[in-house]
Amino acid sequence: MVDITIDIEKCSGCGLCVEICPNEVLDWQQINGKRFPGPVSTQDCSACMTCSGKCPEKAIAIHQPPPLKRYIDDENKTPFEPLPSEKKEVYQTYTQRLENILKLRWKPVAITLIKQGAPLPHVPVPRERLRYCQSLIMARRGLSMLMPMESHACPDGASILGLAKVPPKLASGEIYVQLGKLATQEAAAQMVKERPMLPERSVRATLVTPLDNPVMEPDVIAIIAPPETMMWLCMSSTYYTGTRKLFHMSSYNAQCVETTLYPYLNKEMNLSLGCYGCRAISDLDESMMFMGIPRQMMPTVMEGLSFLGKKAIPDARSKIYLPPMV
Repeated sequence: MVDITIDIEKCSGCGLCVEICPNEVLDWQQINGKRFPGPVSTQDCSACMTCSGKCPEKAIAIHQPPPLKRYIDDENKTPFEPLPSEKKEVYQTYTQRLENILKLRWKPVAITLIKQGAPLPHVPVPRERLRYCQSLIMARRGLSMLMPMESHACPDGASILGLAKVPPKLASGEIYVQLGKLATQEAAAQMVKERPMLPERSVRATLVTPLDNPVMEPDVIAIIAPPETMMWLCMSSTYYTGTRKLFHMSSYNAQCVETTLYPYLNKEMNLSLGCYGCRAISDLDESMMFMGIPRQMMPTVMEGLSFLGKKAIPDARSKIYLPPMV
């Protein structure tokens, strides 16, 4: 269970933490005859750090105990079947081609949404709860992690991806107004209404790995890179058709909705500019954006990229049309 400590010597009693807690873990309490916020249901705390991050006095500390198990595959009722070596080689080839042609700085990420009832792979769970977007950032650095519901720190992302029930303040959009992300309750309700969500508790765990070290067949491949890289990937997908792409972006719930769920549900690649949460909680700089590519599209993207890599990409990057500077 998460331990929440509020330093009443620092606390000003503003009550912001009570208002913005998505799981309603905090409420008003009487301490030494004075009114202060305090934890009333720590069992519901997801360690999203919203209260501690937004506290103007920095009076709140969240302490997470380590997980009971680093590996939970021993709970499987049916044995997990590893990905065949020939399929691993396909994704390793994809990675090599992406890295060699596009000169990626970060590894492409394989994302799998493991359905309820499916066996779990032998992949470690994180030592602390993480937001889903944080797991993608860590996977691009070469780490693999399995995240059941109890490993997810963001209740918004966890409910969107089908791991849990959406808390009332998030279902109504109220918290987006409280955090200053949207102007009115009506605007927040509209944003929530438009975003897709998987059915409640339809997903058992999220799995992210570097694409060159897959454990399961990925549902979506995520690329985190500058806009120029995304341009080439978009061109690669239409190399044979010349059609224009339509992307769904709002900069709300970027990694869970835009990078993962749209490609997963629509079987089409999607771009994301990122969102408040993923940029506030990670080391992503302003030059990076995101793309999710459904597994089914990867052969088309890879073939188009191979042809663009022979002439178009090197020509553009060498600035062959730049006039001489006199």
